[in-house]
Amino acid sequence: MQTIKVHSRQREEMIEITSQVIDLLPRTGEGICFLFVQHTTCGVTVNESADPDVKHDILLFLRKKVPQVFEGFRHFENNSDAHIKASLIGPYAVIPFKDGKLLLGRWQGIFLCEFDGPRERSIILKIIT
Repeated sequence: MQTIKVHSRQREEMIEITSQVIDLLPRTGEGICFLFVQHTTCGVTVNESADPDVKHDILLFLRKKVPQVFEGFRHFENNSDAHIKASLIGPYAVIPFKDGKLLLGRWQGIFLCEFDGPRERSIILKIIT
């Protein structure tokens, strides 16, 4: 197992980590790459990496559907929205690879989805061959 460290700069952002994952793949052979984020207020997803408007639109949608301030939230840290968004995105991704290349689609990339930054985040990467 290996760990990828990511430093977010904003409260909410999607940070592409595809190149960091590729750097840790074996150069020969095939298998799956399992990514797991060790935090309750961020997630990991695979989505379009070509057009930055997609990241903007995803974050905008989540912000509208799950606002930071919502009548009835009780969590004392005032980040209940971040916990909910992280649950919707999920804490892991599984991607096949072959000969050092992720078998992603043409426009796909891997993203850490930050909902309670800025923070340092840890993503566990497990290669299964």
